Amino acid sequence: MKKNKLKKKIIDIFVRHKLSKNHAKICSEAIINAELVGAPTHGLSRLKMYCDRIKKKVINPKPKIQIKKISQSIAHVDANNSIGFVAADIGIKKAISNAKKTGFGLVGIKNSGHYGLSGYYAEQAVKKNLISFIFTNAPPAIAPHGALKSLFGTNPICFGTPTNAKIPFILDTSVSMINRGKIRIASKTGKKIPEGVALDKFGKPTNDAKKALQGVQLPIAGFRGSGLAWMVDILSGVFTGGNHGGKVKDPFDDFTGPQNIGHLFIVMKTNLFVNNYNKRIKENIKRIKKLPKLKGVKEILYPGQNKFNRFKNNLKKEIKISKIIMNDLNILEN
Repeated sequence: MKKNKLKKKIIDIFVRHKLSKNHAKICSEAIINAELVGAPTHGLSRLKMYCDRIKKKVINPKPKIQIKKISQSIAHVDANNSIGFVAADIGIKKAISNAKKTGFGLVGIKNSGHYGLSGYYAEQAVKKNLISFIFTNAPPAIAPHGALKSLFGTNPICFGTPTNAKIPFILDTSVSMINRGKIRIASKTGKKIPEGVALDKFGKPTNDAKKALQGVQLPIAGFRGSGLAWMVDILSGVFTGGNHGGKVKDPFDDFTGPQNIGHLFIVMKTNLFVNNYNKRIKENIKRIKKLPKLKGVKEILYPGQNKFNRFKNNLKKEIKISKIIMNDLNILEN
């Protein structure tokens, strides 16, 4: 489907579910971006879930979002259980604005929901020649090291920086071996998941997606990954006033109340310590790209290059929509 037609369709669906036209536009742009960068698990496949949560009154389509100014650099946002895209849009814009004024912007958000891809927001800061760190927590999926029960989310860690080139450096990675969206899709389609990414509820390795969803996902790098998940839970949950310690509700399965996810946006000017950052980052990347390559490797890529190339290629094409997703769209429109 052509992007403009799809964007209008998504906006119409969100407006039908009581979002304002402006909020619907913010949501549609984030969802389409996920499709264009090759992350469909965070795109159209979640649209029905957002709408279901609005219908069940656990997402507030008409939020009264409050922004508390703590200093010229710091703000705290109560998102009033808004859809996550809207809360995050306010958060990153405020962090960018503060950083432009003072050199540093810190925004914590509570009472939010799932906001899509962290990299989408990091890129907004990078386009303003700013460095960004972004954290958000998620529903239980990973067990703390040594535990059998899942508690931490797949809690992504995101970092972005300008590169003095067209392609930004965007590291956006969950701390699980694979993201939960891929396991959900495998569960729906009856496909196996890779070995070594999950345990069943008895703590035994499994490649059955349904058993993995009932069990625990494995973190990257063993106890280190579990530690990183804990760190993100503290920064985005404990620190901001959001839910934490396994209290974030699963958006697909738990409609007993709002998710109350926490987000943390940290944005900085590149010239806080040196005036030639752009020259230095260019030199840094150039040195690494010149390293001897493994057999079969044509180029050493930095985080964000593959995503940028996918985005560029997908811009020229129509967005492919599966029969299942198209069926969801048709139902949501009526």
